[in-house]
Amino acid sequence: EVQLQASGGGLVQAGGSLRLSCAASGFSFDDSAIGWFRQAPGKEREGVACIRNSDGSTYYVDSVKGRFTISSDNAKNTVYLQMNSLKPEDTAVYYCAAVPMRLLGRLERLGVHEFDFWGRGTQVTVSS
Repeated sequence: EVQLQASGGGLVQAGGSLRLSCAASGFSFDDSAIGWFRQAPGKEREGVACIRNSDGSTYYVDSVKGRFTISSDNAKNTVYLQMNSLKPEDTAVYYCAAVPMRLLGRLERLGVHEFDFWGRGTQVTVSS
């Protein structure tokens, strides 16, 4: 049974930091890509960052590049999203998702339809 559990969300002040965790089980973690997505009220769910677990290569969308860092701990089957210099526009429910790397092809294909397995999200709220 594939399971993805996002955690670590909360309320932070603008300019602050937060680290999200995604605990994965039930699939070949090392052969997969893990993506972080977010959805704000009234907006489409959008990709944020993605990591290839086999070698740790990463991809970020422009809006978070330089502020967010995605990383993986293969021994723990866990992916992290370190979020620094948070802005109010980062407020959203954050989700992690997985797909076999052989099906994704390139990390730049960070779209909701490319990822097969999803977990429940965690709320991140950034105050002004």
